[in-house]
Amino acid sequence: MDEIENVIVVGSGPAGYTAALYTARANLHPLVIEGFAWGGLLQQTTDVENYPGFPDGVMGPEMMQKFRDQAERFGARLVTEQADRVQLASEPGGIHSVWVGDTEHRARTVILSMGAEHKKLCVPGEMELAGRGVSYCATCDAAFFRGGQTIIVGGGDSAMEEAIFLSKFASKVTIVHRRADFRASKIMLDRARAQENIELLTPYTVKEFVAGENGALGHATLTNTETGEEREIPVTGAFVAIGHEPQSGIVKDQVDVDEDGYVVTEGKSTRTKLPGVFAAGDLVDHTYRQAITAAGSGCEAALDAEWYLRDTPEVPTPVEMPEGDLAEAQWAAPAARPA
Repeated sequence: MDEIENVIVVGSGPAGYTAALYTARANLHPLVIEGFAWGGLLQQTTDVENYPGFPDGVMGPEMMQKFRDQAERFGARLVTEQADRVQLASEPGGIHSVWVGDTEHRARTVILSMGAEHKKLCVPGEMELAGRGVSYCATCDAAFFRGGQTIIVGGGDSAMEEAIFLSKFASKVTIVHRRADFRASKIMLDRARAQENIELLTPYTVKEFVAGENGALGHATLTNTETGEEREIPVTGAFVAIGHEPQSGIVKDQVDVDEDGYVVTEGKSTRTKLPGVFAAGDLVDHTYRQAITAAGSGCEAALDAEWYLRDTPEVPTPVEMPEGDLAEAQWAAPAARPA
């Protein structure tokens, strides 16, 4: 309680670890509350082939371990537990609090990088076959299904974008949607329909994913939402594109979030509406959601935090006098770690 950190990073993944690396190299001694499931969505990914610097590809968990090790090498301190709640100051120079269980950590700046989770269908076989045919990112994994039969589950613009991208690799892409009407914009729907190897299949939902003889995805069982009829579609790849859930729960009542729960930042910066509070990665990103863009925004958040610390004077805090002492209350600036 007596020590006030320069920087607390809440979350991990490419954004959190990059922010930790940059603030550590700036001699700000960041404290990283990385969570139990450290590494973010890349811990659920197999081969990563589109991150620069890995010409032969790299496994998602291996890449996250490298990010983590590099941040730690320069002095980032890691707490592998969940942040349970926060109290963010509203005045410039104020002190922010982050609780892990009953332990309070205080800091002059906080970088939020809790990421987002893919929305799941929650059907049998989905979790068991994740990374073995079931995926949540065609941009990441489409090349693994070159020449294969695939499905996209969803009906919005993201599903159409995923299907169009996937159609460059797969021999056939079937868009499975639960209603005859699509949420996608007309232009995106028309673009999908214009692709010869894209088929729209409605009104169906996925009942289960089933493994083939090789242990990877073999087929999907679908259910007609109007008649109850079931049908099996042989597929080697299934992409779930029904949206994301930003992990903004512990801060959404203190910082601005949009209608989907993504933290709102100011302009092209990572600043939130609260001074000294910054946000990066998939927690703020509706559009790109790639490891490299998350890492880039983590760098930006670190630099924004460093500049804030440089330019913002600390707010003095009162020191309580012993009971019965009639002297005037003394004031003292919070003791920060060496910068």
